[in-house]
Amino acid sequence: RCGRTEEVVAAFHRFDAWAAETGRPTPLAVAHRCRALLLPPGQDREEPLEAALRSHRLHPHPYEQARTELVYGQWLRRTRRRRAARTLLRAALDRFEQLGAAPWARQARAELRATGDPAASPASRPPHSLLTAQERQVARLASHGVSNRDIASQLFLSPRTVGNHLYNAFRKLGIASRHDLESLFERDPL
Repeated sequence: RCGRTEEVVAAFHRFDAWAAETGRPTPLAVAHRCRALLLPPGQDREEPLEAALRSHRLHPHPYEQARTELVYGQWLRRTRRRRAARTLLRAALDRFEQLGAAPWARQARAELRATGDPAASPASRPPHSLLTAQERQVARLASHGVSNRDIASQLFLSPRTVGNHLYNAFRKLGIASRHDLESLFERDPL
């Protein structure tokens, strides 16, 4: 992306050979994505990016999949295919937010805004969309006054795991107590 393609071509060829040798979906997906990034400007990147997405579907690795979706969405937006770009950019944004990868989420959000998507603003998304599915489930139950021990038994988790999920949820949401959860989940019935 810096225009210094020659410097990375040798490294890419070593990585590509290694990925092919392993036959594992994630390294193959990353190799396809890198292949697309190394193509000269203006050249069609759809084939290697589609191949990368197919590999990601075989063995999902959320971070690498989100990076591929971001690269593909950026390319689609630049080739004026905004609707297709939005789908990939929304998926990338959701994954980056779930992973807590804030710099990548900001980049995906900026790309999404550039497509004209009004939902790209963080203020328009519910705060609990930052949580993983498990954290959201634990936080929702806690917001209704369910104890850690009862949440653990309902979700087949240990009370310690429930405590960890709540700690992560509080950190991501910028809150300090169960009381603060009530306003976030007030419309979510048990």
